[in-house]
Amino acid sequence: MNLYQLFKASLMEPKRQAAVRIMTIGKIMQFIFVFIAILTIVSFAEWVFGLGDATGNIDGLVEFVEEIEWLLYPFALVFLFVSTTLYHFIKISLFALVAVAILNIRKRRGEYRHLWRTTALSVTIPTLLAFILSFWDLGFAVSLITSLLTILYLYLAIGYYPKKPPVQQKRQQG
Repeated sequence: MNLYQLFKASLMEPKRQAAVRIMTIGKIMQFIFVFIAILTIVSFAEWVFGLGDATGNIDGLVEFVEEIEWLLYPFALVFLFVSTTLYHFIKISLFALVAVAILNIRKRRGEYRHLWRTTALSVTIPTLLAFILSFWDLGFAVSLITSLLTILYLYLAIGYYPKKPPVQQKRQQG
């Protein structure tokens, strides 16, 4: 699968989200980093264009920002990318732990590494939704809704994981 196919699968295709469990981790990492880079660029642009509006009322801050502008923006971009990456990886890892519980409840076969790959795709739409809703100050409700949506996507994707074989009882030998 190429990056576009992975993005398309992350939108609303739980069957393909489950299928990525057998892909190499490198392709999933590439998808995650490209996704994070796009989010970072959009966030950075929002910050750059919003900075003038926010500092317009504070004369000293505007003068200070104008003096160190050549230094401020590159460091801000790097810091934003690193912090967004860290946050996204922690989020994927925690939701993969939730997915392990769902996997066991639904009696499906899989490992944490498989669920991590599936989760990497399952968090895409909730992350985009949270990003869009961040423009309105909705607070905790956005986090709750996007978390529940991620869990729903994981639940649907785990339905396509193979079932565990039935437990066979040992015969008593006498």
